[in-house]
Amino acid sequence: MSDSLGATEQLKVEGVTLSFGGVKALRDVSFSVKSGSISALIGPNGAGKTSMFNCISGFYQPSAGKILLDGQDICRMRPPGRAKLGMARSFQNIALFRGMTVLDNIKLGRHAHMRTNLLQAFIYAGAAAREENALRAEIEERIIDFLEIDHIRNKPVSVLPYGLQKRVELARALAMQPRILLLDEPVAGMNREETEDMARFILDVKEEWGVTILMVEHDMGLVMDISDHVTVLNFGEVIASGLPAEVQADPLVAEAYLGSGDPAALMRKLADEAAGETAA
Repeated sequence: MSDSLGATEQLKVEGVTLSFGGVKALRDVSFSVKSGSISALIGPNGAGKTSMFNCISGFYQPSAGKILLDGQDICRMRPPGRAKLGMARSFQNIALFRGMTVLDNIKLGRHAHMRTNLLQAFIYAGAAAREENALRAEIEERIIDFLEIDHIRNKPVSVLPYGLQKRVELARALAMQPRILLLDEPVAGMNREETEDMARFILDVKEEWGVTILMVEHDMGLVMDISDHVTVLNFGEVIASGLPAEVQADPLVAEAYLGSGDPAALMRKLADEAAGETAA
């Protein structure tokens, strides 16, 4: 993948530090995400990836540093405000309303952008009805078709297999009309076929929808295959950043993952994992 995509820095993290009591989860973390790219934030368990995601999406407030979205510092902005600026997020642990239908879960993603007030929505007439009908048409004609989930749109989420629930969560995030999409472990728990489908959808979201993507993901094969840029955290600090091939060949990355600074061993491990998944 080319690292030259998207000349502008849509998201910029500058010197972010996050502390819980006396423990520093993040230490002076800096990286950027270029417009129109797929960027990955990776690292061993406990490296600080989810803490960084929570800072970017507004669930945690850093003790130091800045987070800029299109040049605007959003550190003190609450999550709904970030959503209105075009930021959407999926979660590692599926956060859907299990008793609601697929369609209703997806529609909730547009809440931050709805223009009608509570009274209009309650009466469900005039502007509220028109807005609701337009939203449903867009979801059914674009998002549901795009993610190939038309056959389940009226089913409750609770009856769906895990892989389809992850797809519904992506659909809800797309309903937010994001300019930048944060994906937290998008293929965690998926089999090989489900992972390949999700990889295809992520690439299409970038290419066809023009959405910038930042993802946290443990599947190193996926990361190396579809990412334009990779940033590696370990113990809350950035230890490497660059093209996937550059990161994969970095001794510090190999040491973080394997305990030894041998990039060739890391590459063999990735190849063995890919071969095992193919055989399965």
